[in-house]
Amino acid sequence: MSVAAKAETKGMSDAQVVEAYLIASMIPDPDAAAAYMKPGTVITFTGGREFDHPRGPTGFNARRYRWVKKKMERFDVCPGADETVVYSIGTLYGEWIDGTPFEGNRYVDRFVVSGGRIVKMDVWNDSAERILVQRGIEA
Repeated sequence: MSVAAKAETKGMSDAQVVEAYLIASMIPDPDAAAAYMKPGTVITFTGGREFDHPRGPTGFNARRYRWVKKKMERFDVCPGADETVVYSIGTLYGEWIDGTPFEGNRYVDRFVVSGGRIVKMDVWNDSAERILVQRGIEA
């Protein structure tokens, strides 16, 4: 990781680190987002998919959405002795891969932050249920 990337989080709260990560990931700029993570961070995405870099979720999202953004409604911060857990809670909006717009798709992202860097991320949202409903399957 570059010196510039390490300097970016200096003076930032753990919630600000998470918010900066999410903003970079929505551009999408997975390499900029990775600057907020320690090497080796595991991202557990919807459906239990595991990725070792923000490029993984970006690639997965490209198969599900034309574009997607997060309306970040709040951050819940749970400080611990050596790490902080930060929840980002809100809704997704954008366009499905077929161009149909959507909004109000709930999400919760759980981050573990240690030493000013994200060391674990877990992602949940309602997209799978919404896709089932689109196909006439009761979710």
